[in-house]
Amino acid sequence: MRVVREKEKGITKARQRGFIEAKSDIIAYIDADTRMPDGWVETILQEFIKNQKLVCLSGPYIYYDIPKWQQFLVKVYWRVLAYPSYLLIGYMAIGGNFTIKKDTLEKMGGFNTSIEFYGEDTDIARRAHRLGKVKFKPDFLMYTSGRRLSDQGVFKTAIIYIINFFSEAIIHKPITKSYKDIR
Repeated sequence: MRVVREKEKGITKARQRGFIEAKSDIIAYIDADTRMPDGWVETILQEFIKNQKLVCLSGPYIYYDIPKWQQFLVKVYWRVLAYPSYLLIGYMAIGGNFTIKKDTLEKMGGFNTSIEFYGEDTDIARRAHRLGKVKFKPDFLMYTSGRRLSDQGVFKTAIIYIINFFSEAIIHKPITKSYKDIR
């Protein structure tokens, strides 16, 4: 493993730097506050071997530092809103829990670095979907911090993500231009 740094602030700029620097055929994207579960890498390899048309794999978050009642609401969100949306649209990626083939990113021209935050993962999934299968696997879990949910509120955060998911899917750009940097 090798860590590279991007001098210019921004999630899409950091992801683009990782893409440029990557040497492998499959690139995995996680966030600084994620905790990879056992078997995560093995699942990636199995899924890409199993389906040669697969170009991107993603799955939901489990927030490890929020109250139980919020964790319950998040589970409902994934089952009742997110997964059915994936089935309807045909693609979905979660920014801190996805893998993608390097040649797919090359064909797509990499990440859209004009997107600041919201919708960047849906943009990648939408564009990758044109080149092959984008799979959202409900049991391909990633543990991550819920600090955005705690700071903005569960409902407000969910609404912002939902609006930007459908905006990106329908008009190919996110509605929300700015975001609060929560550390």
